[in-house]
Amino acid sequence: MITGKFPNLRLRRLRRFEWSRRLVEENNLSSNDFVYPLFIIDGKNKKIPIKTMPGIYQYSIDKLGGIVTEVIRNKIPMIALFPSITNKKKDKHGLEALNEDNLVCKGIQYIKKKFKNDIGIMSDVALDPYTSHGHDGILKNKYVLNDKTIEVLMKQALLQSQMGCDVIAPSDMMDGRIGKIRKYLDKHNFQNVQLLSYAVKYASNFYGPFRDAVGSKKKLKSDKKNYQMNFANSSEAFREVALDIKEGADMVMVKPGMPYLDIIKSIKESFKIPVLAYQVSGEYSLIKNGIKKGIVNEDAILESLICFKRAGASAIVTYFALEIAKKFWLIEIVF
Repeated sequence: MITGKFPNLRLRRLRRFEWSRRLVEENNLSSNDFVYPLFIIDGKNKKIPIKTMPGIYQYSIDKLGGIVTEVIRNKIPMIALFPSITNKKKDKHGLEALNEDNLVCKGIQYIKKKFKNDIGIMSDVALDPYTSHGHDGILKNKYVLNDKTIEVLMKQALLQSQMGCDVIAPSDMMDGRIGKIRKYLDKHNFQNVQLLSYAVKYASNFYGPFRDAVGSKKKLKSDKKNYQMNFANSSEAFREVALDIKEGADMVMVKPGMPYLDIIKSIKESFKIPVLAYQVSGEYSLIKNGIKKGIVNEDAILESLICFKRAGASAIVTYFALEIAKKFWLIEIVF
């Protein structure tokens, strides 16, 4: 690499003023880069705070209109729906996932009827919110069965597509499920439904608050290491992504986000496919609580999001989406 030499070259010249820093800024962030997760619950007129996720709520279906309107107003392109169902609807096979009157189905229908295509809807394909044991698939002798689970996931994906879901997002980490789901959707004339594969999902310690939000934390009696990736591995991520692209994935997800920036960068550079990062609940809550306690300031939020773009992420699933998008909107109004 050819560069200059001090004192002719002074890199601080470009950092002197705010305008010049903006002029040569290498990575930018906008509302277009965000996916906003929403948690939905049974009942009416409910907006319940999640204790371990400051500023995040569970919404009953009839309360979705207000929050989705706010998301659209702030130019966020897509929401992601996650259900928190009552224990009486959970069983060892997660059969509520196939109920056409379940929370996700009702949520998709409500949003599509009210907002048409003004916003995209992404829905999770996995069984953990629906199982009495908290795992993402069918459990036998403490092991999640791969092929039996896929049979249920295919039906779950089709049902969500029939309800109007735009982006099906299998997050279960079963081998071969992307190909099976793609063929099943195509067979039923849902060729245009997008597949966002959680191709690189690690068995992480940062998922705790999310499991509180969907009601699976207390149900989970063991870890998910027999199907989610070992956080010590990186080369394995390439094998996962390569398989899912070959099977028909339109986009891939790396989850969690900040501890795996190296993975995001490597995947984007190697495959040239849209790569999404999920800034998961534990990351969100750690930053939020750090701000509350004065350990870090609010600029840490923007810094944490910019780092995903710097690593090469095409978009970011984050609970900060609405909070930061509002600030962007205010800046646009000022200018």
